[in-house]
Amino acid sequence: MTPTAPDAGAAFVAKDASDPALLALQEQPLAMPQQNFSEKLPLDRARKRTGYWVPRAAVFFGAALLTAAFAYELYGVLSVVQVTPIQLVFLVLSTISFGWIALGTLSCAMGFLPLFAGERADSVRLPKKIATPAHKTGLLFPVHHEDPASIAGTIAAISEELATIGQTQAFDVFILSDTRGEAAGLAEEAAYRELIERLQDGEAPRVFYRRRIEATARKAGNIKDWVERFGAGYEQFVIMDADSIMSGDALVKLALAMDADPQAGLVQTVPRIVGGTTLLQKLQQFACNVYGPSVAAGLAFWHRDQGNYWGHNAIIRTRAFATAAGLPDLPGPKPFGGHIMSHDFVEAVLLQRAGWGVHMVPSIAASFEGVPPSLADLVVRDRRWAQGNLQHLKIVGKAGLTAMGRVHLAMGAFSYLVSAIWASSLVVGIVLTLQGQQLIPSYFQDSKTLFPIWPVIDPGAAMRLFLATMAVVLLPKWLGMVIEIKRAYAAGELFGTPRAMAGVVIETLFSMLLAPILMMTQTAAIVQIYLGQDSGWKAQSRGGNAISLKDALRWHWTHSALGFLVAFICWETSPGLLVWMSPVILGLVLSGFVHWLTAQPAGPVFSALLSTDEERQPAPILQRAARHSDIWTKRIAALTATAEAERLAKAA
Repeated sequence: MTPTAPDAGAAFVAKDASDPALLALQEQPLAMPQQNFSEKLPLDRARKRTGYWVPRAAVFFGAALLTAAFAYELYGVLSVVQVTPIQLVFLVLSTISFGWIALGTLSCAMGFLPLFAGERADSVRLPKKIATPAHKTGLLFPVHHEDPASIAGTIAAISEELATIGQTQAFDVFILSDTRGEAAGLAEEAAYRELIERLQDGEAPRVFYRRRIEATARKAGNIKDWVERFGAGYEQFVIMDADSIMSGDALVKLALAMDADPQAGLVQTVPRIVGGTTLLQKLQQFACNVYGPSVAAGLAFWHRDQGNYWGHNAIIRTRAFATAAGLPDLPGPKPFGGHIMSHDFVEAVLLQRAGWGVHMVPSIAASFEGVPPSLADLVVRDRRWAQGNLQHLKIVGKAGLTAMGRVHLAMGAFSYLVSAIWASSLVVGIVLTLQGQQLIPSYFQDSKTLFPIWPVIDPGAAMRLFLATMAVVLLPKWLGMVIEIKRAYAAGELFGTPRAMAGVVIETLFSMLLAPILMMTQTAAIVQIYLGQDSGWKAQSRGGNAISLKDALRWHWTHSALGFLVAFICWETSPGLLVWMSPVILGLVLSGFVHWLTAQPAGPVFSALLSTDEERQPAPILQRAARHSDIWTKRIAALTATAEAERLAKAA
């Protein structure tokens, strides 16, 4: 059916709250049944995975060796006289925390080697030349109370790039809205109607818009609705976030990669972070764009074709997604039951289970995204991710999943649980020190013993272990700095080396201050989730909303109070303990000030020292997107003013 008139669009009216004329497209349904996690599927796409165990063994066995060495040395530090129960608890918690860090560091080191040698780490072969893809691709923009000017500017910029390489007919654009409220919905619809009308000149991809009546299953349900209505008409589709930008060249390469590998179910790019203005955004940009390449290359190295999916800036084979990745609701009440929130990880696992390849292509440079502007916005997003990732604990043990699928789900959940483990190890460490100073009663090892065995620690060995641990923690930053210096030298940048070194120092200092704050907020999130509190679904803040110092101090008063309390206990117990705990104490005591400072515009000094290559030499697609976003901001403001004038005229 083609709903170009109200009577012809009756079927669409029942599905959408928006004007059917904005979705004037023949429906081509594709069933997307819910999957049974416990079902083991017969694979008709057997893939040869010879040698996959080698990089995986290198990462996990290497991390296990490092962790065992850490545990052995820590045991030697603690067992000067005899190990007490509280020391054993500290040993276990600290070893788990170190093991998590060691795994990430080894993975990053694996990625550093091919990058330093100038090799690509992609797990799927990308085309060397641009050609016309064999099939049309859907370009999907799921939105939920997002700025229409930014989305319209991105679509206009991508359309312009596709036109320059003669590939506009290879893509159709769909704006899939879950915006709630009649007023917000109508304003959004008016903006996208203007976009559709202005791009109907044959020199741009077709653009469609629809707003669902019911926002069932959030983003995952939004995508499923598109698949079930239009999926049969598109061999593959690309998922974009509201702050995602990809070049026309990158989009065509993804489509061609899918053409070349019929067993590929998903190809994930590694987005670079751009567009930041606040200090927090600049810090995240620097970390992502300098340390990120080694991290991404390492993941691609040992994930191979059983990689992960981050929910955007990726291309997906429609038939594979429809037949293999339909998400059921989890049993039980929220927050662990209901709709799957971190759906992207689960969808990748389901594609793997069905035998489809899930790839990563770090070499595609023109893939970008944004980040939250302040710590408050970051924590809100983190809370939602924590709940979604902990839901995976109900899935990870299902019988039908692949081993790598279980690894992805377990690592996603553990990335939040480790904050609670780290916090617990710090508490136990303080108790251990108090016992060592004989300020609180110790445990007896044997009921026949007349005197308690006080914990004793070898301070010299402890310092050596601390320095070795810091080397493992900081290694990814050093490797990223080496790659950045190599890039700057090859580009002939005069101040590239000192700028890279200064940026790493600044980012490291701020990451040390932010780490204990995020440890506390993530630990609180875990407690809330296990107490049954649901995160809900709120629109994400993407603009810079500076917070006042007064509000920031009020927001973090509990963190600051805890920091002062820990500082007092450490000072009264041992000056050495105060020095040992100083990074955590400073982060907590200064949490309000750090929040306020990082939410401010970065300023010229921080902006220069934390600048990345993507900022100094913006890709053409970024320049186009910025220009078109400015144009659409003015157009939408004019539309809004006209609509308001008409409303006042009618009211008069």
